[in-house]
Amino acid sequence: MHSGLDVPVGPRAVAADQPAGFDQRLLLMHQVMLGDRRRLDAYERALKRAVAPGDIVVDVGAGSLILSLLALECGARHVYAVEADPQMAALATQIAADNCLAGRLTVVVGDARTVRLPEQADVLVSEMMGNLGPEEEMAEILQVAARHFLRPGGKVVPQRLTTKLQAIAFDDEGWGVWPKEFRGFSLAAVRDYAAPGAQLHFFSRPPHLLSDALAVADYQLGSSSGQPRGRHALEITGAGQLQALCMYFSATLWDDVELSNFPSYPGCNWAVLVWPLQHTAVACGDIIQVDITPPAMVRFAEQWRLDCRINRRHAKG
Repeated sequence: MHSGLDVPVGPRAVAADQPAGFDQRLLLMHQVMLGDRRRLDAYERALKRAVAPGDIVVDVGAGSLILSLLALECGARHVYAVEADPQMAALATQIAADNCLAGRLTVVVGDARTVRLPEQADVLVSEMMGNLGPEEEMAEILQVAARHFLRPGGKVVPQRLTTKLQAIAFDDEGWGVWPKEFRGFSLAAVRDYAAPGAQLHFFSRPPHLLSDALAVADYQLGSSSGQPRGRHALEITGAGQLQALCMYFSATLWDDVELSNFPSYPGCNWAVLVWPLQHTAVACGDIIQVDITPPAMVRFAEQWRLDCRINRRHAKG
């Protein structure tokens, strides 16, 4: 029996002109970013301060054009959307065409360190932060891009990117942290199976902070690059049970606009990185000596290495 309707259903019901083999993970990632209201609100507030009517804006790592569209709303005369991934660039081109943005937005396909624009820009905006800050080589790429794209006195959004480290105890949740018992029943065996090592994590409730945040790397975007490494001293400011070290980023988008992925409640598109430690009682004034070694491939956050030891404020005689 034929219904008379030739309507495809199920997973094969896709647009006829969709690029073959389009990576659905890219779309999922951009969908999550679009749903991050804290991120979008912070960038909108920063762009309202940075972009003057008639400015030329370059969006580095433009993806699905969200920041480019915000720049146009803030008064940009033209936006150059630079995107290295050919699939995302094709999608961005379609989005621009669907919204009749010819003459106001140009998609530029290629690495921001090598492509060139037909004119200099007044503002460079980018959102290439990884969970720790540097995984997408944001500082290195923007250092070169700012030199190529911006006119003298041009502005960069974000202005600054900082990688931070903090000592925490979990509120009964977290990778590698298992309670000894549940309602009187022992769960001790689980600890023998829980794999040690760094884990990306989204908090479901605030952790207990046992130290202030320590900046282990600081980049002035557009002018400096580098990676967190070396030896750092983290002072315990709140007595408790040390369960993990947490590394995350903080970005100064504009003078009074901050964005961070800590403590990364659900809804944030970035996780933080936690290193579960043997549960250790700590006291105010104790110092955690931390040696940081990034992986050969900086994109792999879970492969960062931290070597730690505790210097007690009152060592036993």
